[in-house]
Amino acid sequence: MQWLNLGLFLLEAVVYFSVMTAFLHFRRSLGLGVFLAALGVMHFMETYLAAVFYVELPFGTVSPGSSIFFAGKLMMILMLYIKEDAATVRQPIYGLFLGNLVTVGIAQILQLHAAVTLPGGRAADMAFLDEMGWLMVWGTTILYVDAIAIILLYERLGRFVDNVVMRFAISGAIMLTFDQVAFFSVLHILLGVPLPVFFGGWYAKLLAVLIYSSLFAVYLRIDQNDRWFASSRQIKDIFHDLTFRERYQALLAKAGVDGLTGLLDRGRYEMDGPELVRKSLAMRQSISMVIVDADHFKEVNDRFGHQRGDTVLRDLAACLSRSARSSDHLSRFGGEEFVILLSDTDHEKALEVAERLRLDIAANITRPDGAPLTVSIGVSTAPEDGRTLDLILSRADERLYQAKNNGRDMVHGRYGKF
Repeated sequence: MQWLNLGLFLLEAVVYFSVMTAFLHFRRSLGLGVFLAALGVMHFMETYLAAVFYVELPFGTVSPGSSIFFAGKLMMILMLYIKEDAATVRQPIYGLFLGNLVTVGIAQILQLHAAVTLPGGRAADMAFLDEMGWLMVWGTTILYVDAIAIILLYERLGRFVDNVVMRFAISGAIMLTFDQVAFFSVLHILLGVPLPVFFGGWYAKLLAVLIYSSLFAVYLRIDQNDRWFASSRQIKDIFHDLTFRERYQALLAKAGVDGLTGLLDRGRYEMDGPELVRKSLAMRQSISMVIVDADHFKEVNDRFGHQRGDTVLRDLAACLSRSARSSDHLSRFGGEEFVILLSDTDHEKALEVAERLRLDIAANITRPDGAPLTVSIGVSTAPEDGRTLDLILSRADERLYQAKNNGRDMVHGRYGKF
Protein backbone atom coordinates (compact mmCIF):
# COMPACT_ATOMS: atom_id res chain seq x y z
CA MET A 1 0.00 0.00 0.00
CA GLN A 2 2.88 2.38 0.78
CA TRP A 3 4.29 1.94 -2.72
CA LEU A 4 0.87 2.47 -4.28
CA ASN A 5 0.55 5.67 -2.28
CA LEU A 6 3.99 6.71 -3.52
CA GLY A 7 2.93 6.15 -7.11
CA LEU A 8 -0.19 8.24 -6.57
CA PHE A 9 1.93 10.90 -4.85
CA LEU A 10 4.18 11.16 -7.91
CA LEU A 11 1.17 11.23 -10.25
CA GLU A 12 -0.48 14.02 -8.26
CA ALA A 13 2.71 16.09 -8.34
CA VAL A 14 3.14 15.67 -12.10
CA VAL A 15 -0.51 16.49 -12.85
CA TYR A 16 -0.57 19.54 -10.57
CA PHE A 17 2.64 21.04 -11.87
CA SER A 18 1.89 20.28 -15.52
CA VAL A 19 -1.56 21.85 -15.43
CA MET A 20 -0.44 24.93 -13.52
CA THR A 21 2.55 25.36 -15.85
CA ALA A 22 0.18 25.20 -18.83
CA PHE A 23 -1.96 27.96 -17.28
CA LEU A 24 1.20 30.03 -16.75
CA HIS A 25 2.55 29.35 -20.23
CA PHE A 26 -0.65 30.41 -21.97
CA ARG A 27 -1.17 33.49 -19.80
CA ARG A 28 -0.80 35.76 -22.84
CA SER A 29 -3.82 34.24 -24.56
CA LEU A 30 -5.88 33.02 -21.57
CA GLY A 31 -4.97 35.86 -19.25
CA LEU A 32 -3.00 35.64 -16.03
CA GLY A 33 -6.27 35.57 -14.08
CA VAL A 34 -6.74 31.89 -14.96
CA PHE A 35 -3.45 31.02 -13.29
CA LEU A 36 -4.12 33.20 -10.25
CA ALA A 37 -7.66 31.88 -9.82
CA ALA A 38 -6.40 28.28 -9.98
CA LEU A 39 -3.90 29.03 -7.20
CA GLY A 40 -6.67 30.51 -5.08
CA VAL A 41 -9.11 27.65 -5.65
CA MET A 42 -6.48 25.12 -4.56
CA HIS A 43 -5.62 27.01 -1.38
CA PHE A 44 -8.52 25.83 0.78
CA MET A 45 -8.13 22.20 -0.30
CA GLU A 46 -4.40 22.12 0.37
CA THR A 47 -4.89 23.68 3.83
CA TYR A 48 -7.69 21.24 4.65
CA LEU A 49 -5.65 18.25 3.49
CA ALA A 50 -2.61 19.47 5.43
CA ALA A 51 -4.75 19.47 8.58
CA VAL A 52 -6.64 16.16 8.29
CA PHE A 53 -5.51 13.98 5.35
CA TYR A 54 -2.36 11.85 5.64
CA VAL A 55 -1.07 8.78 3.84
CA GLU A 56 1.74 6.34 4.53
CA LEU A 57 4.70 6.46 2.16
CA PRO A 58 7.87 4.35 2.39
CA PHE A 59 9.66 7.20 4.15
CA GLY A 60 6.91 8.32 6.52
CA THR A 61 3.47 9.82 7.07
CA VAL A 62 2.71 12.55 4.56
CA SER A 63 -0.08 14.98 3.66
CA PRO A 64 -0.40 15.60 -0.10
CA GLY A 65 -1.93 18.97 0.74
CA SER A 66 1.31 20.23 2.23
CA SER A 67 3.89 18.18 0.35
CA ILE A 68 2.45 18.46 -3.16
CA PHE A 69 0.04 21.36 -3.40
CA PHE A 70 1.53 23.88 -0.98
CA ALA A 71 5.06 23.08 -2.17
CA GLY A 72 3.86 23.28 -5.75
CA LYS A 73 2.26 26.66 -5.13
CA LEU A 74 5.51 28.11 -3.81
CA MET A 75 7.46 26.78 -6.80
CA MET A 76 4.80 28.15 -9.18
CA ILE A 77 5.13 31.58 -7.56
CA LEU A 78 8.88 31.43 -8.22
CA MET A 79 8.18 30.46 -11.82
CA LEU A 80 5.77 33.39 -12.13
CA TYR A 81 8.51 35.70 -10.88
CA ILE A 82 10.99 34.28 -13.39
CA LYS A 83 8.54 34.67 -16.26
CA GLU A 84 7.13 38.04 -15.20
CA ASP A 85 8.32 40.31 -12.36
CA ALA A 86 7.77 41.19 -8.71
CA ALA A 87 4.84 43.48 -9.53
CA THR A 88 2.95 40.49 -10.92
CA VAL A 89 4.01 37.89 -8.37
CA ARG A 90 2.78 39.95 -5.45
CA GLN A 91 -0.81 39.69 -6.74
CA PRO A 92 -1.46 36.06 -5.69
CA ILE A 93 0.42 36.52 -2.40
CA TYR A 94 -1.52 39.59 -1.33
CA GLY A 95 -4.77 38.19 -2.75
CA LEU A 96 -4.52 34.94 -0.81
CA PHE A 97 -3.53 36.64 2.42
CA LEU A 98 -6.27 39.27 2.32
CA GLY A 99 -8.84 36.73 1.12
CA ASN A 100 -8.11 34.48 4.08
CA LEU A 101 -8.43 37.39 6.51
CA VAL A 102 -11.86 38.10 5.02
CA THR A 103 -12.75 34.41 5.46
CA VAL A 104 -11.88 34.54 9.14
CA GLY A 105 -13.81 37.78 9.61
CA ILE A 106 -16.93 36.46 7.87
CA ALA A 107 -16.72 33.23 9.88
CA GLN A 108 -16.83 35.26 13.10
CA ILE A 109 -19.94 37.12 11.95
CA LEU A 110 -21.65 33.91 10.78
CA GLN A 111 -21.28 32.42 14.24
CA LEU A 112 -23.58 35.14 15.58
CA HIS A 113 -26.50 33.67 13.62
CA ALA A 114 -29.05 31.38 15.24
CA ALA A 115 -28.68 28.71 12.57
CA VAL A 116 -31.48 26.29 11.66
CA THR A 117 -30.73 22.67 10.88
CA LEU A 118 -32.87 21.47 7.99
CA PRO A 119 -34.60 18.08 8.22
CA GLY A 120 -32.13 15.40 7.22
CA GLY A 121 -29.40 17.99 6.95
CA ARG A 122 -26.08 18.35 8.72
CA ALA A 123 -25.45 20.98 11.32
CA ALA A 124 -22.92 23.58 10.28
CA ASP A 125 -19.53 22.97 11.85
CA MET A 126 -18.63 26.60 12.50
CA ALA A 127 -15.79 25.66 14.83
CA PHE A 128 -14.20 23.75 11.97
CA LEU A 129 -14.64 26.72 9.61
CA ASP A 130 -13.12 29.04 12.18
CA GLU A 131 -10.19 26.69 12.79
CA MET A 132 -9.58 26.26 9.07
CA GLY A 133 -9.75 30.00 8.54
CA TRP A 134 -6.98 30.65 11.06
CA LEU A 135 -4.91 27.81 9.62
CA MET A 136 -5.30 29.35 6.16
CA VAL A 137 -4.24 32.74 7.48
CA TRP A 138 -1.18 31.19 9.12
CA GLY A 139 -0.41 29.17 6.00
CA THR A 140 -0.67 32.26 3.79
CA THR A 141 1.48 34.26 6.19
CA ILE A 142 4.15 31.61 5.85
CA LEU A 143 3.59 31.63 2.07
CA TYR A 144 4.10 35.40 2.06
CA VAL A 145 7.44 35.04 3.85
CA ASP A 146 8.38 32.01 1.75
CA ALA A 147 7.62 33.77 -1.52
CA ILE A 148 9.69 36.85 -0.71
CA ALA A 149 12.54 34.75 0.63
CA ILE A 150 12.60 32.29 -2.27
CA ILE A 151 12.82 35.17 -4.76
CA LEU A 152 15.63 36.81 -2.79
CA LEU A 153 17.42 33.47 -2.48
CA TYR A 154 16.98 32.72 -6.19
CA GLU A 155 18.49 36.10 -7.09
CA ARG A 156 21.37 35.77 -4.63
CA LEU A 157 22.22 32.30 -5.87
CA GLY A 158 22.66 33.83 -9.32
CA ARG A 159 26.04 35.10 -8.15
CA PHE A 160 27.30 31.56 -7.62
CA VAL A 161 25.07 29.24 -9.70
CA ASP A 162 24.54 29.95 -13.40
CA ASN A 163 22.17 27.05 -14.05
CA VAL A 164 18.61 28.30 -13.63
CA VAL A 165 17.19 24.85 -12.85
CA MET A 166 19.76 24.31 -10.11
CA ARG A 167 18.93 27.69 -8.59
CA PHE A 168 15.25 26.81 -8.79
CA ALA A 169 15.82 23.51 -6.97
CA ILE A 170 18.15 24.83 -4.27
CA SER A 171 15.85 27.78 -3.51
CA GLY A 172 12.86 25.45 -3.24
CA ALA A 173 14.60 22.93 -1.01
CA ILE A 174 15.79 25.58 1.46
CA MET A 175 12.51 27.46 1.69
CA LEU A 176 10.34 24.35 1.94
CA THR A 177 12.50 23.17 4.81
CA PHE A 178 11.75 26.44 6.58
CA ASP A 179 8.08 26.10 5.65
CA GLN A 180 7.88 22.58 7.08
CA VAL A 181 9.20 23.77 10.43
CA ALA A 182 6.86 26.78 10.55
CA PHE A 183 3.63 25.07 9.46
CA PHE A 184 4.19 21.83 11.38
CA SER A 185 4.71 23.72 14.62
CA VAL A 186 1.15 25.10 14.40
CA LEU A 187 -0.31 21.74 13.39
CA HIS A 188 1.45 20.13 16.34
CA ILE A 189 0.15 22.73 18.82
CA LEU A 190 -3.43 23.01 17.51
CA LEU A 191 -4.12 19.49 16.27
CA GLY A 192 -1.56 17.36 18.07
CA VAL A 193 0.08 16.11 14.87
CA PRO A 194 2.96 13.80 15.96
CA LEU A 195 6.63 14.56 15.36
CA PRO A 196 7.26 11.70 12.84
CA VAL A 197 4.89 13.53 10.49
CA PHE A 198 7.38 16.40 10.39
CA PHE A 199 10.15 14.22 8.94
CA GLY A 200 7.84 12.40 6.54
CA GLY A 201 6.52 15.70 5.26
CA TRP A 202 10.01 17.13 4.95
CA TYR A 203 11.24 14.18 2.89
CA ALA A 204 8.10 14.43 0.74
CA LYS A 205 8.65 18.14 0.08
CA LEU A 206 12.25 17.52 -0.97
CA LEU A 207 11.00 14.79 -3.31
CA ALA A 208 8.40 17.22 -4.66
CA VAL A 209 11.13 19.81 -5.30
CA LEU A 210 13.07 17.20 -7.26
CA ILE A 211 9.99 16.38 -9.35
CA TYR A 212 9.07 20.03 -9.91
CA SER A 213 12.64 20.98 -10.83
CA SER A 214 12.79 18.15 -13.38
CA LEU A 215 9.49 19.26 -14.89
CA PHE A 216 10.71 22.85 -14.85
CA ALA A 217 13.77 21.80 -16.85
CA VAL A 218 11.51 20.10 -19.39
CA TYR A 219 9.35 23.22 -19.58
CA LEU A 220 12.39 25.40 -20.25
CA ARG A 221 13.32 23.14 -23.12
CA ILE A 222 9.84 23.44 -24.56
CA ASP A 223 9.71 27.18 -24.01
CA GLN A 224 13.24 27.63 -25.41
CA ASN A 225 14.30 29.66 -22.42
CA ASP A 226 17.00 27.36 -21.13
CA ARG A 227 19.77 29.98 -21.37
CA TRP A 228 18.47 32.57 -18.98
CA PHE A 229 21.30 34.36 -17.28
CA ALA A 230 21.75 35.21 -13.67
CA SER A 231 20.43 38.61 -12.67
CA SER A 232 22.98 41.15 -11.48
CA ARG A 233 20.49 43.50 -9.84
CA GLN A 234 20.80 44.36 -6.20
CA ILE A 235 17.78 43.56 -4.04
CA LYS A 236 16.63 45.33 -0.89
CA ASP A 237 12.85 45.37 -0.69
CA ILE A 238 11.63 42.77 -3.17
CA PHE A 239 8.23 44.40 -3.69
CA HIS A 240 9.50 47.99 -3.74
CA ASP A 241 12.78 48.03 -5.58
CA LEU A 242 11.77 45.50 -8.20
CA THR A 243 8.60 47.44 -9.00
CA PHE A 244 10.20 50.89 -8.95
CA ARG A 245 10.64 50.83 -12.69
CA GLU A 246 6.96 50.02 -13.18
CA ARG A 247 5.93 53.05 -11.11
CA TYR A 248 8.51 55.21 -12.84
CA GLN A 249 7.19 54.17 -16.24
CA ALA A 250 3.63 54.96 -15.18
CA LEU A 251 4.74 58.46 -14.20
CA LEU A 252 6.56 58.98 -17.47
CA ALA A 253 3.59 57.68 -19.42
CA LYS A 254 1.62 60.71 -18.29
CA ALA A 255 4.21 62.88 -20.02
CA GLY A 256 4.21 60.72 -23.15
CA VAL A 257 7.74 59.42 -22.53
CA ASP A 258 8.74 55.75 -22.81
CA GLY A 259 10.30 54.71 -19.50
CA LEU A 260 12.87 52.33 -20.98
CA THR A 261 14.29 54.33 -23.88
CA GLY A 262 13.45 57.93 -23.03
CA LEU A 263 11.82 58.41 -26.45
CA LEU A 264 8.27 59.54 -27.01
CA ASP A 265 5.80 56.70 -26.46
CA ARG A 266 2.97 55.36 -28.57
CA GLY A 267 0.47 57.63 -26.86
CA ARG A 268 2.39 60.71 -28.01
CA TYR A 269 2.70 59.21 -31.50
CA GLU A 270 -1.07 58.78 -31.66
CA MET A 271 -1.59 62.30 -30.30
CA ASP A 272 0.93 64.17 -32.46
CA GLY A 273 0.99 62.06 -35.63
CA PRO A 274 -2.39 62.98 -37.19
CA GLU A 275 -1.69 66.69 -36.77
CA LEU A 276 1.79 66.38 -38.31
CA VAL A 277 0.32 64.64 -41.36
CA ARG A 278 -2.49 67.18 -41.65
CA LYS A 279 -0.12 70.16 -41.49
CA SER A 280 2.29 68.66 -44.04
CA LEU A 281 -0.47 68.02 -46.53
CA ALA A 282 -1.98 71.45 -45.95
CA MET A 283 1.41 72.95 -46.84
CA ARG A 284 1.65 70.64 -49.89
CA GLN A 285 4.70 68.90 -48.43
CA SER A 286 5.45 65.18 -48.32
CA ILE A 287 5.74 63.46 -44.96
CA SER A 288 7.29 59.99 -44.68
CA MET A 289 7.06 57.26 -42.08
CA VAL A 290 9.90 54.89 -41.24
CA ILE A 291 9.21 51.81 -39.08
CA VAL A 292 12.34 50.19 -37.63
CA ASP A 293 12.11 46.70 -36.13
CA ALA A 294 15.01 44.83 -34.48
CA ASP A 295 15.54 41.44 -36.11
CA HIS A 296 15.27 38.25 -34.03
CA PHE A 297 14.83 40.27 -30.85
CA LYS A 298 12.78 37.57 -29.10
CA GLU A 299 15.86 35.37 -29.37
CA VAL A 300 17.88 38.01 -27.50
CA ASN A 301 15.37 38.06 -24.64
CA ASP A 302 15.04 34.28 -24.54
CA ARG A 303 18.76 33.55 -24.60
CA PHE A 304 20.17 36.40 -22.56
CA GLY A 305 17.30 37.66 -20.43
CA HIS A 306 15.10 40.75 -20.55
CA GLN A 307 17.62 42.98 -18.80
CA ARG A 308 20.22 42.50 -21.49
CA GLY A 309 17.50 42.80 -24.12
CA ASP A 310 16.54 46.15 -22.58
CA THR A 311 20.15 47.30 -22.91
CA VAL A 312 20.05 46.53 -26.63
CA LEU A 313 16.79 48.49 -26.99
CA ARG A 314 18.29 51.48 -25.20
CA ASP A 315 21.33 51.36 -27.50
CA LEU A 316 19.05 51.18 -30.53
CA ALA A 317 16.97 54.11 -29.30
CA ALA A 318 20.13 56.17 -28.69
CA CYS A 319 21.37 55.43 -32.20
CA LEU A 320 18.06 56.51 -33.72
CA SER A 321 18.06 59.68 -31.61
CA ARG A 322 21.54 60.65 -32.79
CA SER A 323 20.44 60.37 -36.40
CA ALA A 324 17.10 62.17 -36.05
CA ARG A 325 16.64 65.80 -37.06
CA SER A 326 15.04 68.26 -34.67
CA SER A 327 11.94 68.30 -36.91
CA ASP A 328 11.56 64.50 -36.89
CA HIS A 329 9.09 62.77 -34.59
CA LEU A 330 10.75 59.66 -33.12
CA SER A 331 8.78 57.31 -30.87
CA ARG A 332 8.85 53.79 -29.52
CA PHE A 333 5.81 52.17 -31.07
CA GLY A 334 5.95 49.04 -28.93
CA GLY A 335 8.31 46.20 -28.09
CA GLU A 336 11.28 46.43 -30.46
CA GLU A 337 9.48 48.66 -33.02
CA PHE A 338 10.26 52.36 -33.49
CA VAL A 339 8.48 54.89 -35.72
CA ILE A 340 9.98 58.02 -37.24
CA LEU A 341 7.85 60.68 -38.96
CA LEU A 342 10.04 62.67 -41.38
CA SER A 343 8.52 66.05 -42.17
CA ASP A 344 9.07 67.58 -45.62
CA THR A 345 10.67 64.35 -46.86
CA ASP A 346 9.71 62.58 -50.08
CA HIS A 347 9.84 58.82 -50.59
CA GLU A 348 13.29 58.64 -52.18
CA LYS A 349 14.84 60.79 -49.48
CA ALA A 350 13.13 58.71 -46.76
CA LEU A 351 14.55 55.51 -48.27
CA GLU A 352 18.04 57.02 -48.15
CA VAL A 353 17.54 58.00 -44.49
CA ALA A 354 16.30 54.49 -43.67
CA GLU A 355 19.27 52.85 -45.38
CA ARG A 356 21.74 55.04 -43.48
CA LEU A 357 20.00 54.07 -40.25
CA ARG A 358 20.21 50.37 -41.10
CA LEU A 359 23.94 50.58 -41.79
CA ASP A 360 24.63 52.78 -38.75
CA ILE A 361 22.80 50.38 -36.43
CA ALA A 362 24.65 47.32 -37.76
CA ALA A 363 27.99 49.10 -37.42
CA ASN A 364 27.51 50.46 -33.89
CA ILE A 365 25.20 48.12 -31.95
CA THR A 366 26.00 44.54 -30.98
CA ARG A 367 23.87 41.84 -29.41
CA PRO A 368 25.01 40.16 -26.17
CA ASP A 369 26.57 37.34 -28.22
CA GLY A 370 28.77 39.84 -30.10
CA ALA A 371 26.87 39.68 -33.39
CA PRO A 372 25.81 42.98 -34.97
CA LEU A 373 22.21 44.00 -34.42
CA THR A 374 20.30 44.12 -37.70
CA VAL A 375 16.97 45.80 -38.36
CA SER A 376 14.19 45.55 -40.92
CA ILE A 377 12.64 48.81 -42.08
CA GLY A 378 9.41 49.71 -43.87
CA VAL A 379 8.89 53.14 -45.48
CA SER A 380 5.75 54.94 -46.69
CA THR A 381 4.98 58.50 -47.72
CA ALA A 382 1.94 60.76 -47.74
CA PRO A 383 0.10 61.72 -49.85
CA GLU A 384 1.07 58.95 -52.33
CA ASP A 385 0.46 56.11 -49.83
CA GLY A 386 -2.52 57.77 -48.16
CA ARG A 387 -3.60 61.02 -46.61
CA THR A 388 -4.02 59.87 -42.98
CA LEU A 389 -1.68 58.61 -40.30
CA ASP A 390 -3.41 55.21 -40.19
CA LEU A 391 -3.06 54.70 -43.94
CA ILE A 392 0.65 55.46 -44.11
CA LEU A 393 1.21 53.35 -40.99
CA SER A 394 -0.55 50.44 -42.67
CA ARG A 395 1.59 50.80 -45.82
CA ALA A 396 4.84 51.09 -43.85
CA ASP A 397 3.88 48.07 -41.74
CA GLU A 398 3.19 45.99 -44.87
CA ARG A 399 6.61 46.90 -46.24
CA LEU A 400 8.26 46.12 -42.93
CA TYR A 401 6.89 42.59 -43.08
CA GLN A 402 7.98 42.28 -46.70
CA ALA A 403 11.50 43.09 -45.51
CA LYS A 404 11.23 40.45 -42.77
CA ASN A 405 9.80 37.83 -45.11
CA ASN A 406 12.54 38.48 -47.67
CA GLY A 407 15.37 37.77 -45.25
CA ARG A 408 15.48 40.75 -42.85
CA ASP A 409 18.28 43.33 -42.55
CA MET A 410 16.89 45.45 -45.38
CA VAL A 411 14.74 48.45 -46.26
CA HIS A 412 11.50 48.09 -48.21
CA GLY A 413 9.67 50.98 -49.81
CA ARG A 414 6.96 51.52 -52.38
CA TYR A 415 8.82 49.65 -55.12
CA GLY A 416 10.21 46.85 -53.00
CA LYS A 417 13.71 46.44 -51.61
CA PHE A 418 15.76 49.63 -51.56
